[in-house]
Amino acid sequence: MSNIVFSNVSRSFRREGKNFLALDDITFSVQEKEFVAVVGPSGCGKTTCLRMAAGLEFVSNGSVAVGGKEVKAPGPERAVVFQQFALFPWKTVSENIRFGLRSLRVPRNEAEDRIRCNIRLMGLEGYESAYPHQLSGGMQQRVAIARAYVLNPTVLLMDEPFGALDAQTRTVMQEELLRVGRANPRTVMFITHAVEEAVYLADRVVVMTRRPGRIREIINIKSIRDAEGWQQYERIEDVMDLESFVHLRTQIWRLLREQNERVAN
Repeated sequence: MSNIVFSNVSRSFRREGKNFLALDDITFSVQEKEFVAVVGPSGCGKTTCLRMAAGLEFVSNGSVAVGGKEVKAPGPERAVVFQQFALFPWKTVSENIRFGLRSLRVPRNEAEDRIRCNIRLMGLEGYESAYPHQLSGGMQQRVAIARAYVLNPTVLLMDEPFGALDAQTRTVMQEELLRVGRANPRTVMFITHAVEEAVYLADRVVVMTRRPGRIREIINIKSIRDAEGWQQYERIEDVMDLESFVHLRTQIWRLLREQNERVAN
């Protein structure tokens, strides 16, 4: 099992002598090999949720479990991809991808096979000896994703991985991630501010409220995608024109606008 389960999770911080409640009673799950996107206003605790699943932060109340085990620390079954590429500038593409395998003490021959497989998977052939500064932003993020995939994680935690990319590159990377996900499905928790991105990529979308972050609603995308046959379309612009896509996008936007208007009033 590689599911992620948040059970009545709250997270509070101590700030200037007072308790600051960031998350309040968060309960949702990401099923095995399901892609769940989390959206919400800035500061609602989306990234905090992801960091707790990664074992980089801890709950104040409740629990976070992965594969039936409570998360108490980072683990090799969970790989994280951040918005900033975080590549080593002095290492080549192959060396950056290899980095995590060394800590796992993967035998050299197996490591080389995994690296070649993931370079091919991410369309990085011919760039094995290139350095990060010689790559575009999209190529650098492909390296970062390959570095996560090469560890063979059962869970992929992605924190706005395309947020630093220009619009055209972002669209290409969304299509690539969907392609890679179909070829090598993983349990994915994906944080984003982009509603269209969430609807295009996710099986379900978790919509959070303003701070303290709570679950406002969970939208099932997969049932509509399957019923409408979105899989037949190769490009995101073809899907975005569908009435069902527009309806889902509008539904989520309205939920988010509700939060903004509540603050304004």
